[in-house]
Amino acid sequence: MSAITKNKIIEAAIHLFNEKGLSNVRLQQIADETGISVGNLAYHYSNKDLIVTSVYERLFEEFSEILASYMLQPTLADMETQLDRYFEFFNKYRFYLIDLFEIERSFPGIMEQWHSAVSKMHLQIRRRIDFYGQKKLLVMEPHPGVYDLLTNNMWMTIVFWVPQQILKGQPITCGKFKEAVWSQSLPYLTPSGLEEFFALAATRSDEALN
Repeated sequence: MSAITKNKIIEAAIHLFNEKGLSNVRLQQIADETGISVGNLAYHYSNKDLIVTSVYERLFEEFSEILASYMLQPTLADMETQLDRYFEFFNKYRFYLIDLFEIERSFPGIMEQWHSAVSKMHLQIRRRIDFYGQKKLLVMEPHPGVYDLLTNNMWMTIVFWVPQQILKGQPITCGKFKEAVWSQSLPYLTPSGLEEFFALAATRSDEALN
């Protein structure tokens, strides 16, 4: 029962952090959102910092699972699947970027873990680009440094697309997210790469394209 309650507390905290911002959420609000008393909340987590730490433990666990799903298949569909998971992740934990400076100031250990995780993510994107080049899905690099720039642009789109949409008051959907990421690489796809890409796009549901 204790594990169930702790899970509810973490889910409530994530919801409130997304809605109000990490620094604006109090223990009473988390208790109310969970449907328990503050005393019961304190039995599981004696202070807010412990809740924040537990939220990030879960966050890093889910992020590691996404990184572990890298290149399970030698196709563009593999990237599509990973983009689905990245969208779900960054949409679920949208408070991360909104409260980035608060986390950096108050939880330096968490930021150190983030730097390591996103560095691995960046490296995976670059290796994926190189692999697709070897498979003739991407053209040879037009000029030195072009694919480094492509890597960085794709990485930035994946990480910052959700908060950017929030700031602009624009819809946040998986279809639009993937469209934004794929658009970075479309100019470099070979004819066979384009054929595979459009065949992949045709399999998406109407909901995903909205």
